[in-house]
Amino acid sequence: MSSAKPDTIPKDVYVQFIRSLYDNVHMILIGAFCHAIMTFMSFRTTGEPVYLWLTIILAGLGLGRFLSMSRVVRLSLIVDYESAKACERNYILLGSLQGLALGGYCFTAIYLVPDAFSEIAALAVTLSSLVTVSGRNYGSRSMVAIFGITIVSPISLSLILRGDLPNIVLGLLIFPFLFVLKGTADQVRYVLFSAVTGHKQAKQIAQRFDRALNTMSHGLVMVNSANVVVVANAEAAGMLQMQSADRMIGRSLHSLLMRSVAAGLMEAKDCVYVESQLGRALRDQRDRKLLVSFANGQHVEFSAREGSNDLGVITFEDVTARIDAEERVRFMARYDGLTGLPNRAYFHEVVTGHMAVGDRSRLCGLVVVDLDDFKSVNDTLGHPIGDGLIYAMASKLSAFSSDEVKVSRFGGDEFVLFFDQVKNEDEFVSQLDDIFRSVSGDVDVAGHNLRMQVSAGAVISQVQRTDVDSMFVKADLALYKAKEQGKNGWRLFETAMDDAFRNRQVMKADLRSAVDMGKLRVVYQPIVGLTSMRIDGCEALCRWDHPELGPISPAVFIPLAEEMGIISDISIFVLNTACRECLAWPQPISVSVNLSAKDLRDGDIVEQVRLALESSGLEPSRLEIEVTETALLDDKSQSRHYLEDLKALGVRIALDDFGTGYSSLSYLHTLPLDKIKIDRSFIMDLAGDEKSLTLLKGIVNLSRSLGLQVTVEGVETIEQLRILSDTVEPDLLQGFLFGAVLTATGVDTIASTMWPFGKKLRAAKSRRSRLASHV
Repeated sequence: MSSAKPDTIPKDVYVQFIRSLYDNVHMILIGAFCHAIMTFMSFRTTGEPVYLWLTIILAGLGLGRFLSMSRVVRLSLIVDYESAKACERNYILLGSLQGLALGGYCFTAIYLVPDAFSEIAALAVTLSSLVTVSGRNYGSRSMVAIFGITIVSPISLSLILRGDLPNIVLGLLIFPFLFVLKGTADQVRYVLFSAVTGHKQAKQIAQRFDRALNTMSHGLVMVNSANVVVVANAEAAGMLQMQSADRMIGRSLHSLLMRSVAAGLMEAKDCVYVESQLGRALRDQRDRKLLVSFANGQHVEFSAREGSNDLGVITFEDVTARIDAEERVRFMARYDGLTGLPNRAYFHEVVTGHMAVGDRSRLCGLVVVDLDDFKSVNDTLGHPIGDGLIYAMASKLSAFSSDEVKVSRFGGDEFVLFFDQVKNEDEFVSQLDDIFRSVSGDVDVAGHNLRMQVSAGAVISQVQRTDVDSMFVKADLALYKAKEQGKNGWRLFETAMDDAFRNRQVMKADLRSAVDMGKLRVVYQPIVGLTSMRIDGCEALCRWDHPELGPISPAVFIPLAEEMGIISDISIFVLNTACRECLAWPQPISVSVNLSAKDLRDGDIVEQVRLALESSGLEPSRLEIEVTETALLDDKSQSRHYLEDLKALGVRIALDDFGTGYSSLSYLHTLPLDKIKIDRSFIMDLAGDEKSLTLLKGIVNLSRSLGLQVTVEGVETIEQLRILSDTVEPDLLQGFLFGAVLTATGVDTIASTMWPFGKKLRAAKSRRSRLASHV
């Protein structure tokens, strides 16, 4: 530091040093007064005019320095580095003149006008002034050096000029005083520089700490061993509704918490609990978190931990957003987002809790409610309308919710009601009837007037003899029975339903085993040409002979297979068997194989047909694939794509059961069809219903005009055959009139046989034609 110059130290420190030169300006005036008194006394003693002039000069310089320095202080002229340099120059100028005057006084008294009193007075006043140079002028190294030279040099020179050895030695020994003076000033300068920079650093650290403390997102207080606050930040003051952090300093933890009570944020009992828990955590030197809910809806988490030097740290964190988010997550985990009703998991938990308490011998009830035909609403009007219908249903059911009746949305269009206390079956039935009357009827959903229809299954059980899962199973069985009986109604569970369910499950297992082990068989229903009355082709049909129950109707096991998702396995089995067995039949007898809706959603079906033809060696033209209108409804464009791929293999495509379902005529020209098969319902009353006959003839003529073959199904009587032959004239016929289903060898046996009534029919038709020609 001894070599430091104003331009080598920070400018702000330099400014502080220069300001220090102007401290205590009245001392300049006192010094000048002392100087003037001593020189005047020298004048009185010697009578020499030079002392009078020195008196005037020192008094004038002192007064001038005082006035100049007072002006700088009064006007606060030292504001920055440049103004400090200007003030330092002015200070040095006047100080140098005063130093020269004092040096001149000493030189005069020792050498020019020697006088014992004047010599002592000059040295005394000058050296006493010189002592103050280091303490007062350390801020300017130049001023210290100038004062030393202008004061010490005249004294040393005057002593040397006396010429005797003692004075010469004394004059020379005074010169080292300059270095002492400079070193002392530098030391003071260094110490003060260190203090200033240290203070500056401490101030910066304090400012940074204060900024860090007051920009924390958490509130923070530090307390001493007596739980009195010694440090606090603005966030803590805000949370506790204090005006500022400074107002918290010196307060006890108890008074701060009581301030929250006074502000209405906490109850007094909560304040006592919080204080005791935080105090215990600090005393035990262990971390502790405490969540407090304020009356204004704010949630604050207090964290206490032991600090250093017997200081404890307590932080306040506003966790309202986190608590609200947790509540939302908890709500979402327990409640349905659309209706706000308990979801499946939470409802199960609530019902289990209710059944675990209370009178175990009481009756309780559970109802599963399902919207009828809800899928068609979503498919035709869109999911937003479907959601609106769900919400309307939830609103109606929620009206029955109470302490003893719990309502839940299980998902989709399914709702569940639990009755914790059921007096008897009659009252339960009456309650359900009331609920059904309330929820049924028209509702307006976004401008759409929708008919709300529901089906439900219910069960009553004694609490001690059942559990939630068992009740769900039984209510589902009752719901299934209600839908089976035509929907828009409800059924109460009966033991027979459980037996039927169990039998159904056993039959499913047996069917799966039969499919896996190849225990199904394929039979064939003849398709007869109208003109030839011989087999033109056969429709492959699947049969299942149960080892215990005997033959199971396809009307029973085919829906089961669709429900189980194994209908495609059956289709592939029938396809491969039919292709293989048809190969042994005389040409051109063909075979027809039905594909399900699931088959038409599977892109692998085209490859399966190709492999069946390839492995069997059957000509593609002898295989006919039958699809129904309902199988085409799920995805018309995709179904058409698969049918076109099948057509490309060389197989023929037939539309089965035409006239049922949607009976869209657009199928006849948009799909790659070769044949339509008219449903049996068209000929059931063919003889007595002229409209049926007209409609049938129109379909046949329309189909022929489109290049399609026509097969009429369900032919069972000779009269139906005669009318079809005389007036409708389809290409092919199918029905029990031509016998029961045949095995593959049976088809081969009668392949070339003409049905006997065919000859009579042809003869009768020939006679009618001849008679008509004669007429």
